[in-house]
Order: sequence, then structure tokens, then C-alpha cells
Amino acid sequence: MSRIGKKPVEVPSGVTITLDGTLLTVKGPKGELKRELHPDMKINIAENEVVVERPTDNKEHRALHGTTRSLINNMVEGVTKGFERGLELIGVGYRATKSGQKLVLNVGYSHPVEIEPEQGIEIDVPSNTKVVVKGIDKERVGAVASNIRSVRLPEPYKGKGIRYEGEYVRRKEGKTGK
Repeated sequence: MSRIGKKPVEVPSGVTITLDGTLLTVKGPKGELKRELHPDMKINIAENEVVVERPTDNKEHRALHGTTRSLINNMVEGVTKGFERGLELIGVGYRATKSGQKLVLNVGYSHPVEIEPEQGIEIDVPSNTKVVVKGIDKERVGAVASNIRSVRLPEPYKGKGIRYEGEYVRRKEGKTGK
């Protein structure tokens, strides 16, 4: 039995969950999320909890059991608290600013890089070397943060680049002259 899959998802007050065939809709104070779930998984919605059950012990069903429960839990957490992902800019002259809704990055290229956030995603710049991506969909927040990081990946020799908050970049030794 899946340890994660068998745990029920607690539904806080103010959150409504509806299942229409395989389309799960979660509404909460921060917004609404919809997701198409696998048709084999059985989802039982009680008053204040959701339980995911699998039909058989097939390898595919065992894999889907915990995944489905985690997806539902992330949807409930997203509409109540939301998600955020922090990024740090490390390097001389590397800085981020906000121009309207767009994020403008100066990271050592001959031109500034502009990134437009997608619908439902908010980008904050608390300081010129920090960027925070916020939203209710964990998957999209992570994808946008990954796109921003890919503008200038951290390099192992000097450690310059854009990295996640708290990310460790393994440093390498440079060339040695004889």
C-alpha cells in the first residue's frame, strides 16, 4: 500500500471540491484550479476529506495512487495558501527589476532579458538580486521559476548565475599553470 496514497487529503473550511467524471475542480479563497485525473483512480469526497483508492495492485495503479493524492493535496494547498519559489542573482552587475508586469534581467548579456509572466503567476522583486515567483498552481510556479533560472544557469567556476534560494552549486577548481 502506498504510504502517501492512503493518507486522506484534509479539506479546510472555505474550500469546495467537485468531481465531474475525471475533471476535479477545487475552489478556495485564492482562486480555482481544474485538473483532469486518471479515470482508473477512485476518488471519494467526504465533507472535510478526500480519499484516493486504487482498483488493483498493478504497477501502473500503484504508481498513480500516490501521484493522484499528491496532485489533489497540492491543489487544495494552492487555493488556500498559494506557492512561491525564490531565486537569487549572483554575479557582479547582475540585477533584476520590474517594468510593469514584466521582469527585466540584466545578467551579463549585451541586452536586458524581459520575461512576461503567464496568467495567474505573479513575479515580485523584493531586492535587485532576489526574484520571487508566486501563484496557486505549484506546477506552473515551478515552470516559470525554471524558465527564469535558464536565462543564466549557475556556473561551477565562479558561481555566477541565477539559482534557486538555498541551492548549492558545487564549485570546481580552475586551470593550474605549470
